[in-house]
Order: sequence, then structure tokens, then C-alpha cells
Amino acid sequence: MKSIQLSELNQHYGEEVVVSGFVDNIRNLQWVQFLILRDDTGRVQITIEKSDDNNQSMVELVNSLTLESTVKITGILNENPKVKLNGMEIIPSVIEVTSKSDLELPFSYKDLTGVNLDTRLDYRFIDLRSERNSLIFKIQSSLVQYMREYLYQHDFMEIHTPKLIGAASESGSDVFEVKYFDRLAYLAQSPQFYKQMAMASGFNRIFEVGPVFRAENSNTSRHATEYTCFDVEFSYIDSYYDVMNLESEMLTYALEKVNQIYGEKIKEMYGEELVVPSLPFPVMKLSDVYQELESRYGYKVDDSEKDDLTTEAERLCYQLAKDKFQHEFLFVTHYPASKRAFYHMRDDDGVLQGYDLLWRGVEITTGAQREHRYEEIRKNAKEKGLEKDVEFYLEFFKYGCPPHGGFGLGIDRLTMLLLGISSIKEAQFLFRGPNRIEP
Repeated sequence: MKSIQLSELNQHYGEEVVVSGFVDNIRNLQWVQFLILRDDTGRVQITIEKSDDNNQSMVELVNSLTLESTVKITGILNENPKVKLNGMEIIPSVIEVTSKSDLELPFSYKDLTGVNLDTRLDYRFIDLRSERNSLIFKIQSSLVQYMREYLYQHDFMEIHTPKLIGAASESGSDVFEVKYFDRLAYLAQSPQFYKQMAMASGFNRIFEVGPVFRAENSNTSRHATEYTCFDVEFSYIDSYYDVMNLESEMLTYALEKVNQIYGEKIKEMYGEELVVPSLPFPVMKLSDVYQELESRYGYKVDDSEKDDLTTEAERLCYQLAKDKFQHEFLFVTHYPASKRAFYHMRDDDGVLQGYDLLWRGVEITTGAQREHRYEEIRKNAKEKGLEKDVEFYLEFFKYGCPPHGGFGLGIDRLTMLLLGISSIKEAQFLFRGPNRIEP
């Protein structure tokens, strides 16, 4: 018999079952032993009567068993309303210890009060045993699943692009160098160039979920040197508004699905209300944002800072979106081209054809219509001093390329904001930052 997940036990009352998991708790009373078994889907009580001579070997085994050891148990599943834990219990016939834990854990994952975050990250495999922390990644997985599902329903194709590249991508800075046989290579900052290569290949609608690398010495609550990005690119658009509309529809679809499955659990475990956004998302020009922030909240910055959103301006945009639009999301447009990558399209007046998307006061996306005309994109690259570095990329546009656009979403940051987690370190399975590259 194969082990079954504990969440499936209610389909097997009166049957012999095999279950496996961690020893969550042991209560050793005068006449009976209770062992609580845990897997990542739930918990169940194992009841052993000490008076039954057939149970003596199991009683002795449980007497020597340590918490967090793993066991495999065969027994009869009974429905028992007197059992507080899900009204069921297993009466075992065989208990097999599959691994034994040390007597003392580095810390109790059931009570993380006062436990230093760095210590928790050192022992992340212990930290993630808590229901609260393991739930983060179930919700994250569900979020990615439904963003994927939306795109598949709209005829997108998932691709996988290289992470080892021969030239520094996008800006020529903030990249990790790696030795590649007898030459240098780089870890990709994003799949942007290859997404656009797909457009030139006639792949009209593509997306990718994969790692990206940023060699930024940023020690903030929302930056990481390696994170997972959800990238989307599609052709035959009329303007960057097509990109904004698709992103807002995809996010709304995914958040509604996640809310149906985990909404109550998110409120219970993290104290956050998952508000499914309405369509369309509100849009404001960058200059109008600063005017509103000053008139509503008295927030002023020097004119020299108004070519981008400051961190405080981003934070205030959450309140602005709620006060002005009764919404948690806000698209901000009309950034100066000097603040964006050379492959973003500009209109005849030099205005960038792109946007940032803010959620709960944090930027989660930079998106745009891309420049697809060879002479224009070559001119933009030359202006940024990158023409030689991106010669391979410019080739994509010599032989015809449709108008296109796209965006990238950081999955870890999105998860952090969704659950109200204070640091991206907790929203990543294993955090990578300037001072952490282990475990």
C-alpha cells in the first residue's frame, strides 16, 4: 500500500491506511499513548492502547521516539467524534521509524518569538516546518498557477530562455560575472532580450517563469540578488495600454482564484484581507501623481527628483489609490525616457510608452511597448552607450519584427505584498542577498 496524504484520510474511514510524516507531538499517559503525525497537508492522531499485549513493541518504540522524527504508520482509520483533532484517529498495527531527529531543535518553529531572522534563514528547513511559513509557498504556487492558467487560456506559450549570456544585458551594469571556459559570461538580469527575440521569431504570445539575477548591493526589505520573475511579451499591440490591460486582467483573474481557495486562511494566518481588484485599474501620469501627493498629503520633493517615484512617493500612492479611486493598484505613466531602458518605445515627443504598476505602495512591474524598428532601437542603444554591447540583440530587428510589448512581475515581492510579510527574505524559499548565499 502507498502512503496517502493526511488531507485525504476522510475518504478512508474503516479502512487500513498507510500514512507517513513528522512526529508533531507525543502524549504518554498511564494507559494510552497519543502520537500526532504531521505532513504538509494536515495532522492526525495515532492512538496506542498500552494494555493490549500486541502493542508492546510499538509502546517501547514510542517511548524512545523524538519529536520531528519521521515515521511510516499502518493502521485502521476510525471516525471518533471525541477526538478534537478532526474527529478521527488511527489505531496502528505497525510503526516504522524512517528517520530519527536529534533531541533538541535549533529553535522551536512553533513559536518564533524572539528568534533572529538570520538564525531562521540558517536553518530554513526547520523554519519552513511551521504552518504559517509553509502556507506562504502553497499560496505562492497557487498564484503562479492561475497567472499561468489565464495566459494559457489566452493562447500564450511558455518558453525557457538562457540564464548564462555572453553580453551584459539591458544596462551593462549590475550583472554577475561568471567564468565560462576561457571567457567571461554573465547571469541574466532578465529574459528581456530573448522575449523580444521570440517576437521576431513569430512567437506572438509568450511568457516565462524563471530566475533573474541583479548584482545590486541593496540591503532593503524588498530587494534580492536572485529572485523569480514572471515575464510576459506579446505582439501586434496598438499601444502600451494593451499591455496594461492584459496585466490587470491576469492579476485580477489570479487573485480571485487565490481568494476563493485561501482568502479566509490568509486573513486568519496573516491578518490580511485579500481584496480582489476591480477592472480597469486606475492610471495616472507621473507629474499628476506628485501634484496629488502634495495637495492631498503635503508631500513635496525637489523638481530634480520628479523624474521618478521616490520610495516615500510609492508608499503614499497606496493611500492615494484608495482615496481617489477606491483601489489598491495604480498604474503610473509618462516617465522620462532617460529613466528607462533603451528598448522602451518613445512617442514623437520623446515620451516613454511605458508604465510602472504599484500595489499597496510598492512597485511590482515595469512594463512598456517595446521599440521594434531597427533604426530607432539602434539609435536608442547608441544614445545609452550600448550599441556594441548589444549587437546580437539588434540583429533581431533587421528582418522584420511586429509591434509588441510586455512586462515582468517579481513573484517573491508579489507574495510579500499579498500576505503583508515585512521582508522579501520570508517570501523566498531561500533568500539570496549581498550578505547571504547559503544554505
